[in-house]
Amino acid sequence: MDPVFPGNLLLLGRVAKPHGLKGLVKIRSYARSGYSFLDAGAIFLRPVSGEICEFKVLSVRPLGNDLIIELDGLNSIDHAEKFRGAEVLINKERLTREEEEYFWYELIGLKVYLDTGKYLGAVSQIISAGSNDIYEVRDEEKEVFIPATHEAVKEIDLENRKMVVSAMEGLLNLNEV
Repeated sequence: MDPVFPGNLLLLGRVAKPHGLKGLVKIRSYARSGYSFLDAGAIFLRPVSGEICEFKVLSVRPLGNDLIIELDGLNSIDHAEKFRGAEVLINKERLTREEEEYFWYELIGLKVYLDTGKYLGAVSQIISAGSNDIYEVRDEEKEVFIPATHEAVKEIDLENRKMVVSAMEGLLNLNEV
């Protein structure tokens, strides 16, 4: 396998605990879908104390809001227990995306402008809010919340690190308290 550097890894979840006696792990996933883990083929576990370990993903199934993942080489509850609380990482290059889909790490830090040209700030955080995410945009003086919808977000330009949002009526007024 190609060498992987920590800068190439993305945090996609955390091991909650072992599941069963055969080495399965219950993961609290930050990914939209469990298919992200399957598509990657391998994940990396970084325990609280220890080195990053790579494992081939054998199976993934949902359990409530979590995932149960079978990893090649984890064959017992004792071995799986060593990874309780571990970060679940994935190589960026193995992620696949749909058209017009962006990863949060790509959006954090984008400079945000109204379609009139007015600068609003930079995306500082993304809030998962059910039907759509919300971008928190901050500058030195204020914060603005932008819904991650096609109506509000007109352009995302990763190459130039910029986002253009609609100056639709009421958008900025909603943010005033």
